[in-house]
Amino acid sequence: MEISEKAPAKLNFSLDTPFRHQNGEPEWKMVMIAVDLADYVHIQTLPNSHKITVSTDSGFLPSDQRNLAYQAAKMLRDKYQINEGVAITIDKNIPVAAGMGGGSSDAAAVLRGLNKLWQLGLSRKELAEIGLKIDSDVPFCIYSEPALVTGKGEIVTPIGPLPPLKIIIAKPRDSVSTPSILRKINYDKIKHQDVDAVVCAIKSQDYATMVTKMGNTLESITAERHPEILKIKEKMLQFGCDAAQMSGSGPTVFGVCQKASRAQHIYNSLRGFCKEVYIVSPYNLDQQTCF
Repeated sequence: MEISEKAPAKLNFSLDTPFRHQNGEPEWKMVMIAVDLADYVHIQTLPNSHKITVSTDSGFLPSDQRNLAYQAAKMLRDKYQINEGVAITIDKNIPVAAGMGGGSSDAAAVLRGLNKLWQLGLSRKELAEIGLKIDSDVPFCIYSEPALVTGKGEIVTPIGPLPPLKIIIAKPRDSVSTPSILRKINYDKIKHQDVDAVVCAIKSQDYATMVTKMGNTLESITAERHPEILKIKEKMLQFGCDAAQMSGSGPTVFGVCQKASRAQHIYNSLRGFCKEVYIVSPYNLDQQTCF
């Protein structure tokens, strides 16, 4: 049996970490969205095999147990004692090591796909709890719709569609190690974000308030090592974005505006400064719709 799953990229419209747990893991409070830039994950079960294989058209991803999609298949198979192999093929479109959750979304797609193929009947919440053991972004990627994400990443509360907007994404050449950024957080000095204000603005479709309240607590930490982030952000605002910021631990920067024509102008202008630039729309995986 086989199935294909869409694996949308994610962006952080608001990112804060209120404190660090005793085990060293951050507590998160974030507004996360999915966009229509996506990988496509093809999953085939192998009844006469016990192997898990991962192949991809990207030369930057491991194809062994270091791959999050591999880990997802193994974790679900071991948990429910399934005696089958799995072949996973990933068509990559999401930039690697970009703060856009590509690996986590691939893992979430494997969990969703195998849940269907093996007829496990797990809810999104149950899949999210399993996914948290792989990576803190996997629970959100199970849902892939606008949501408030709290706890260690496992508490995902959908908040409804965003106000109408277009998003311009720019990925610098640099790659960022998330663990190294998280180790740099100084909780006595970081600037916390008003995540609740962003949630309220989205729920009330208040675009103007949303863009003034957006922010990412990790941006200054990553930008200290990768100053190109602030240069791209400055260019986005200069070219007409209403707000611009880093996503996740970086280095990807995104900006928002309301009109497609302005988004196209910003896209064209950024192409002279950054090789990887995209225009995308918010996406709801459950409804399979852009808005």
